[in-house]
Amino acid sequence: MSQAALTFRLATPEDAPLLQPLVQSAYRGETSRKGWTTEADLLVGTRINVAGIVEKINTPHSAVIMAFSPTLGDALVGCCEVLLKPSRKIGYFGMFAVDPTLQAGGIGRQVLANAEQYARSHGAEKMEMTVIWTRKELIDWYVRRGYAVTEERREFPHEELAKMDGENRALVEDLWFKVLVKDL
Repeated sequence: MSQAALTFRLATPEDAPLLQPLVQSAYRGETSRKGWTTEADLLVGTRINVAGIVEKINTPHSAVIMAFSPTLGDALVGCCEVLLKPSRKIGYFGMFAVDPTLQAGGIGRQVLANAEQYARSHGAEKMEMTVIWTRKELIDWYVRRGYAVTEERREFPHEELAKMDGENRALVEDLWFKVLVKDL
């Protein structure tokens, strides 16, 4: 199914309660299993809380981008974060979420392209991201969009997971991130 063009806007702190369930549903819990980006077999608990989203929105050089579908009554269908690192001319792409019931329809490609354009328009020459190393299908999706898997490895933030709430825990050991980069 081909998705009609989305509309985008930057999130404000007041949007955080709307964004949190979208991010949660894309990665954790039973609802996430309706899509292909689920982490439900790797992690349980809260992926990010409302306060964490507000923090991202308020962080200097950070933008949380919201995607809306005009064909679905302007429903929120996706989001992401772009954290600019001006001294390195690089943007970091994170908090990427698409409604799991709408995944594999082109929304993610539009959100990613919009994030790359945002980063480029703010001086970034590269975009980087981290992906849990076991997520081969997700890494392959990014590679098809021009990202290269680097040799860099970043540790998984187990301490942040533990701070979120008492339900958060990893279901598998040896979680860490691969770093992917794309020239913009």
